[in-house]
Amino acid sequence: MGGPATESPLTEPVLILIGPTAVGKTALSLALAERFSCEIVGLDSMQIYRHMDIGTAKATAGERAWVPHHLLDVVEPDEEYHVARYVADATKVCRQIVGRGNRPLLVGGTGLYLKSLLEGLFEIPTVPEPVRASLRQRLAEEGRAVLFAELSLCDPESAGRIHPNDTHRLLRAMEIFQATGRSWSEHLRAQQVRPALTKVLQLGLRSERSALYERINLRVERMAAGGLLAEVEKLLAMGYDPCLKAMQSIGYRHMLQFIQGQWDWDETLFQLARDTRRYAKRQMTWFGSDPQIRWFAPTDTPAIFDCVEAFFAGAQGK
Repeated sequence: MGGPATESPLTEPVLILIGPTAVGKTALSLALAERFSCEIVGLDSMQIYRHMDIGTAKATAGERAWVPHHLLDVVEPDEEYHVARYVADATKVCRQIVGRGNRPLLVGGTGLYLKSLLEGLFEIPTVPEPVRASLRQRLAEEGRAVLFAELSLCDPESAGRIHPNDTHRLLRAMEIFQATGRSWSEHLRAQQVRPALTKVLQLGLRSERSALYERINLRVERMAAGGLLAEVEKLLAMGYDPCLKAMQSIGYRHMLQFIQGQWDWDETLFQLARDTRRYAKRQMTWFGSDPQIRWFAPTDTPAIFDCVEAFFAGAQGK
């Protein structure tokens, strides 16, 4: 994983917009891009594939003409694309955007991509399950404050960059120290791991579950009406194996089930909507544990603009 880890991090301010599928990120991203001179960088592990447009809800040709979009259509559906390559590609694109005098705006819902950009590509040492269990028990019995105070003594560097309420990273730091006898910070230095981005504002969109699920149901209907089945049939005609990882993603595997006669059309759309709702729930579970994300409703545009304005003003003043 040497490439992206050894480059110096990007120190210019970067805006990040995340949230579950169908919550309304696209509309807000276009408004943000226009207001703050941004170019949009995909933060989506499916939109990197060519020929897969409808099922991945890519920006339309009109939207791409309005605002430059990057990291869409990067590889063929049968090509490997791993997180280390994404970090390298995203960092390079962000530098190019800054070089043009614009601001990078990362938009998407792939939590692993975002985590790797902000924390670096780090091979975590193996942690025995008894160590994990012991720390989880201590967390439940003694609370975060006690563990955080202990971390401040054994790994002050990590304690300085971890929010006291960030249970996930707190436990990880303690696990690494107890399992290896060396701090997380020492491991990071030994592996030359650096975050790719250091000055970010993370905006999160969320809505009431019923409203989000309604939006998901409508999106499924639009995808079906917009030609998702024909898109999958075209991929098959191009010779792509139905067993490919990309072809087994949400939407594509459902159309394959229909093509193979496993489900009728109504059942296919029902299963697609259900699995998309479940995926959105998993996304919110992932992002919900990050205390650095500033959450807004999709309709809170004025408050979001004020937050972004303050972020860029503060970044410029430093």
